[in-house]
Amino acid sequence: LYRIHYHFGEFGNYSLVVKTLSTSAKTISCDVVINEGPINSYLPILFAFLVYSGILAILIICRLVMKIGPVRNWVYKKLNPRETDRLINSELGSPSTTDSINSDPSPRLWSATSRQRLRSLDTFRGLSLVIMVFVNYGGGKYWFFKHESWNGKLLCISFLFSRFVFIMGTSISLSLSSMLRWGSSKQKVLGKILWRSFLLILLGVIVVNPNYCLGALSWENLRIPGVLQRLGLTYLVVAALELVFTRAGADSGTLETSCLALQDILPFWPQWIFILMLEVIWLCLTFLLPVPGCPRGYLGPGGIGDFGNYPNCTGGAAGYIDRLVLGEKHMYQHPSCNVLYQTTVPYDPEGILGTINTILMAFLGLQAGKIILSYKDQHKQIMSRFFIWSIVMGIISAILTKCSKEEGFIPVNKNLWSTSYVTTTSCFAFILLLLMYYLVDVKRLWSGAPFFYPGMNSILVYIGHEVFENYFPFKWKMEDSQSHAEHLTQNLTATTLWVIISYLLYRKKIFWKI
Repeated sequence: LYRIHYHFGEFGNYSLVVKTLSTSAKTISCDVVINEGPINSYLPILFAFLVYSGILAILIICRLVMKIGPVRNWVYKKLNPRETDRLINSELGSPSTTDSINSDPSPRLWSATSRQRLRSLDTFRGLSLVIMVFVNYGGGKYWFFKHESWNGKLLCISFLFSRFVFIMGTSISLSLSSMLRWGSSKQKVLGKILWRSFLLILLGVIVVNPNYCLGALSWENLRIPGVLQRLGLTYLVVAALELVFTRAGADSGTLETSCLALQDILPFWPQWIFILMLEVIWLCLTFLLPVPGCPRGYLGPGGIGDFGNYPNCTGGAAGYIDRLVLGEKHMYQHPSCNVLYQTTVPYDPEGILGTINTILMAFLGLQAGKIILSYKDQHKQIMSRFFIWSIVMGIISAILTKCSKEEGFIPVNKNLWSTSYVTTTSCFAFILLLLMYYLVDVKRLWSGAPFFYPGMNSILVYIGHEVFENYFPFKWKMEDSQSHAEHLTQNLTATTLWVIISYLLYRKKIFWKI
């Protein structure tokens, strides 16, 4: 009868007044009356931005002031007067950042080692991790920090896990190349890969099944899939693939190839064939596997979605395989699609079928590592290759989605880890890595702080934030559970604490590696 467009503010109270203007002509009017004005829910974000900007400005000013000789000498004398007097008396001159280090050669050795490491990779990993922690803690209860119910709505949180997987693939390429270059046998490296994968899966199962205050955990309700479990399986496949097919000289750019422009691709053609075969398997299972009671190739949320025609088809083949192999009680019971689509069957976003495309994402990250190794110290070549790969991934995404948000041959879907989701997120991952590589490692305009520190202790920060999520000072009882300001304060405080913890661990040279 009547269509009205109106932007409703948060916590506002409204009334819709409908009046009949003419009975004969059947015309009506609709007016929205504001009974109680809405609040500006974005003010807490603005205030938080100003606070953190102020802290950043103070740190930058302090850093600039410390470059002034007399100021630096005075600070060092106040902090360590004996050391300063010793330096002055021995005619070593003004203490500097290198002079203040003691005569023990180990710190110098540490410094040399850390300089060889690409800080942009740890910064990339740390940035993804910090945002992930903030979102997992609640994201201030803002809608744009919540996981999408199903298709589309690619916000920053949609890229978090995928970026983490991407940079893991990059690290695999660099670390395996380093281990083999230093003389480790492939058998020994394979043993390390298997052990690390096992630990990641084991820790994942422990983390997703806390049950601290509910008594003994029942094996019947043990959730099997999870974030760390998927990381462990992905690491196992991609690292083993890289180890098995790697050849001497391939990662250093010395391997002869007929096309220099493709020297980061052609030497690794067996790996590409394997990955493409995995992708064919994903496509066949997703679109050809018969699912009882569901149309073939169904990619919807089930429940009341699609007019309620397929209520028990959540996730299509992906959900069916998980329920068949794992059992409904061993899956995630509260998927993000549950509220909006009122789904009745469990669905696990870290399920079996989606792991195939997670492997694809890690392999694209592995490709970024191969670019760094193949074009070592050729910054323009590395950045141009990152940009080209980003464009290629973007074009593939545009084709798969028909340039739409929720339509296309294969819609962008984080819950399913669809192919278009991988190509879209990898497109942005290549661009972000390009920017960080340029700013941190090429021009050195940014040290990577503070994200660099969580990136150096990523496993500890991730597991720690999951385990201590409901403990003070990471969480406390709020006076108003509907307040964005209180939620944002709590979530930012918890996230900042983990950044500080990772910084202190970095200063103490404590790193938890698996």
